Amino acid sequence: MTVAAPRNLRPLRHTGFRRLVAGQLTSNLGDMCYAVALPWYVLAHHGGPLLLATVLAAYGVPRTVVVAVGGHASDRWGPWTVMMGADAARAAAVGGFAAAAWTGPARALLLVPIAVVLGACEGLFLPASFSIVPRLLPADELQAGNALSSGGTQLATLAGPAVGGLLVALAGPAPAFAADAASFAASALTLAGIRRGEQVLAAAAVQPERGAAPATVRRLLRSEPILWVVLTASLVANLGSGGLSEVALPALAHGPLHAGAAGYGGLVAAFGGGALAGTLLVGVVRPTRRPAIIGSAVFVGQAAVMAAGPYLGGAVGLGAALAMLGACNGFGNVIMITAFQHWAPPEALGRLMGVLMLASFGVFPLSVLLAGVVTRTLGAAAFFPLAAAPLAVAMVGALAVREWRQFETPGSLELMPDG
Repeated sequence: MTVAAPRNLRPLRHTGFRRLVAGQLTSNLGDMCYAVALPWYVLAHHGGPLLLATVLAAYGVPRTVVVAVGGHASDRWGPWTVMMGADAARAAAVGGFAAAAWTGPARALLLVPIAVVLGACEGLFLPASFSIVPRLLPADELQAGNALSSGGTQLATLAGPAVGGLLVALAGPAPAFAADAASFAASALTLAGIRRGEQVLAAAAVQPERGAAPATVRRLLRSEPILWVVLTASLVANLGSGGLSEVALPALAHGPLHAGAAGYGGLVAAFGGGALAGTLLVGVVRPTRRPAIIGSAVFVGQAAVMAAGPYLGGAVGLGAALAMLGACNGFGNVIMITAFQHWAPPEALGRLMGVLMLASFGVFPLSVLLAGVVTRTLGAAAFFPLAAAPLAVAMVGALAVREWRQFETPGSLELMPDG
């Protein structure tokens, strides 16, 4: 008797997807080592916060600029090719960080150009990473596959910093950089295997129907209300997210809560644990016919928890709220990404993901600046409900659009009502 695999594990039956998950888990673990090693290396040698901020900006700006180019490249040459090239380049670039750390203190002349390369490669990589999963899985396994892929990232976020911190403490930042470089190389090798094993399937998956006009972002913006809803909701919803995680939360832990570094780490871990739980849960449940309604409702719930978090009785109450917030975020993100992948024309998915990420990343500087002003004038706790408001408004506004409410999966442009 054959025993059927659990719903959430069925995508692992596909060789290409197994390789993708293994490679990305390895790469994400390496990234967490890098995330610990970089600030430790820069700050330990009197580089100071200004140099660290400069290096991070040198990474963030090209990532945002290149992300739309990455979507176009993914559609033209295939997501596995773009991801493989980006990972190979990042392996060499992080190897440069390792060499710099072995040879002496942090210097802007070396670190800034490397950070620019890393950011540009990340911009190329991200749209392709969301475009490749629909090429490797049948439509009815897409939600579970996205949950497994996202769950691997969440798991690495939880476990990786401890591994990276131990490695940096025992051997210094250079070996941690080297470990990240090796993880990128391992990911590139797994992607090379996917390219050989799945290229025929992928090529067939992206051919437009005979006689149909090719899908372009401009044409879809003119004809599809769904795309305007998704882009507007992403931009508005992200107005508060970056400032909350990068400014308001650490300021709250350091100031009014007096939680200390360990307490702040616990709060971040609470969010990460909740996100992992929500991501794993969405892989188990049966895909819904109306994902837009379910996903929007989950994010409205996330906004309510976000607004209440600082007022629930100190660090313990905030930690519980962050765990619930993370669960809503993990669950809702997989639902929404899966719905978008079902809706988008396969031959334009990379470009559409690039535009979507540009809308999300583009408001990050405004979000952190706004959080800094609010935290300084009104206090860190006040930013939480202010960050929750645009998220709730974005989701309620999306639900007011008929095409959004009526979207069903599995779907394509043929299932969209006329605008």
